[in-house]
Amino acid sequence: MLNNEGMWSVMRVVRAESFGGPEVLVPGEAPDPVAGPGEVVVEVAAADVMFLDTRLRSGWGQDFFPVQTPYVPGGSVTGVVSSAGSGVDPAWVGKRVATHTAASGIGGGLPIGGYADKALARDDALVELPAGLDFVRAAALVADGRTAVAIAEYTALQPGEWVLITAAAGGLGTLLIQLAHSAGARVIAAARGASKLALARRLGAEEVVDYDESGWTERVLQATGGEGVAVVFDGAGGPLGRDALGAIASGGRFIGYGNAAGGFADIDPGAAAAQDITVVMLPDLLQADIDWPSAGRRALDEAAAERLEVVVGQTFPLAKAADAHAAIESRIAVGRTILTV
Repeated sequence: MLNNEGMWSVMRVVRAESFGGPEVLVPGEAPDPVAGPGEVVVEVAAADVMFLDTRLRSGWGQDFFPVQTPYVPGGSVTGVVSSAGSGVDPAWVGKRVATHTAASGIGGGLPIGGYADKALARDDALVELPAGLDFVRAAALVADGRTAVAIAEYTALQPGEWVLITAAAGGLGTLLIQLAHSAGARVIAAARGASKLALARRLGAEEVVDYDESGWTERVLQATGGEGVAVVFDGAGGPLGRDALGAIASGGRFIGYGNAAGGFADIDPGAAAAQDITVVMLPDLLQADIDWPSAGRRALDEAAAERLEVVVGQTFPLAKAADAHAAIESRIAVGRTILTV
């Protein structure tokens, strides 16, 4: 886009110049985006930094997310709509919104384009921010908020049920603790380290376990009087998620959506069936009859009304995106990690 002096205007971005460690994230410039049909340009105020962003930057997941370097990471942003393309209601211009980027989407697309001053978004993905909700907390809810609300409602938690949540101190885990507690469930939170376990207790977990300690699933069983939990919300995946299967009571439900511990949990269907355990993984959730946009709006409304605490453990300026990735990969990050623009 030409500026008033007839020169091409540019914006700040952070690019992954190649696949590798956090150091491949380099600040730079790019031409301002121009909204096409059905699109808007968002002046970005905050961008979510997801664990998935760090995996893609490392070169993982090319079969699922075929990103090509150099690229601008980030699939979720908040900010103010600055311009609109053809077919878009002009009333969107000037509104505070939360959205995934035009290239991203629920269950598809590429989570790219968000680490920038400006980002393209589709008008059908825009959600106007409720009054009183700031850009940083809203950015933390673009992906995790809708997912937490959708999973909690899909699982139909019952009062008194024991629920085990792995990766409980992450962005999604901290929301699920609160939603499960509000539904009357008895929450057991699993995470690493005293500070993360203390956070889980503050948010409503009745019991906490450190899964860096051996025998952690036995302690889950002890907390439930030997019966096991009715539901596992698995945000860890990998061996931790697989181990959690042994803490589920007969007839229970295993909801697997995370891969922070190294891939989604590899659940043996035969072993689950033998215990009458229903296993629902992320692809199953994406194909279920879930109103994802509505779930996202409800999450924003709950946060604005102070009924849902959004845990943003750390923020970094846009130019320090590499530090944000390093914090996530070192496992020191708590809750969501957000870039401020």
